[in-house]
Amino acid sequence: MNKLELKADDSSEGKRLDVFLANKDESLTRSSVQKMIENGCCTVNGINPSKNYKLKNGDVVILTVPDPVALEAAPEDIPLSILYEDEDLLVVDKPKGMVVHPAAGNYNGTLVNAVLFHCGDSLSGINGVLRPGIVHRIDKDTSGLLIVAKNDNSHRLLAEQIKAHSFTRKYQAVVYGNIKDDEGTIDAPIGRHPVDRKKMTVIYKNSKNAVTHYKVLGRYNGFTHLELKLETGRTHQIRVHMSHIGHPVAGDAVYGPKKVIKSLCGQCLHAYFISFTHPRSGETITLSSDLPEYFTDFLNKIKNT
Repeated sequence: MNKLELKADDSSEGKRLDVFLANKDESLTRSSVQKMIENGCCTVNGINPSKNYKLKNGDVVILTVPDPVALEAAPEDIPLSILYEDEDLLVVDKPKGMVVHPAAGNYNGTLVNAVLFHCGDSLSGINGVLRPGIVHRIDKDTSGLLIVAKNDNSHRLLAEQIKAHSFTRKYQAVVYGNIKDDEGTIDAPIGRHPVDRKKMTVIYKNSKNAVTHYKVLGRYNGFTHLELKLETGRTHQIRVHMSHIGHPVAGDAVYGPKKVIKSLCGQCLHAYFISFTHPRSGETITLSSDLPEYFTDFLNKIKNT
C-alpha cells in the first residue's frame, strides 16, 4: 500500500476533500478517491471523513492507496505499433477507434488488453486494475502517441513530469473555419458540463486550469490545419478549447456542429509528438508519429476544394 500524507493550508480552506486529493496526485482520479474515502482508506485528523468534507487550515489528511487487486482486464493478442520500448516503459502509436482502457461497454479490444498480452505482469499498478501502466490517455477517436509505464517508479516520475509541464505533447488537428492569428494560447479552465455529465466544458466553478498553445500550419477553404501543444492535460482539452473559441475539430460529433463529417469517423486529431526525460537514465526521449491515412486523405481533400 502507498500512503499519502498532506497538510491543508490557507489555499485549501473550504475545498472538498476528494477534489483536494485528486489535484495533489496525477495518478488519482476524483472517482477513485471517493471510493477510497467510502472504504475507510482516508483520515482527516485521525477521523474517517465523508467524501464531500470541506477542508480547514491545518487539517492533516492521510490517504492509504490500496494495492491493486486481481486484474479484471484480460490479455488479448492485438497488434501494437510500438515506437519505443525498454524495461521501464513503452510508447505506442494508437490507431483511431481503439479505446485506451476497459470501461462499461468496452471490456475487450482496448489498448490495455493489447498491452497486457505484450507485457505480461510487467506493468505499473498505480492506476488500478483496469488501467495498468496508463500514465496519460487519448480519446478513442484520437490517434497517436501514448506512453505506458512498466513499473510504479517509472509511472510516478512520468506523472510528475506531466504535472510539472516538462513532458511535451504536441498534436495536429484540422479545425473548422479560418483562425485569425497564426499562433496563440487558449487559457480557460475545464470542468464537467453542469447539464450533460458526459461532456466537458469551459467553466469557472469546480474546474481545473487548462492551457493549450496553437500554431497554424495551413489554411484551406473553410478549415485550418493546426499544431497544438498541451501545457495541461485535461479530459477532451483540445476538443473543448477549440470549440470554445468557435473552431471545433473537424469530425468531432460531441463538440462540433450537428452535421458531422462522417468520412472522418471521429475527430481529425493526432498526437504526433512527445518528448520526456527517461525515468531511469535521465536521457531525453523524443518521438514523433507520421500523420495517419485518414488525416492526410482529409488534408488532400480540403486542399483541392
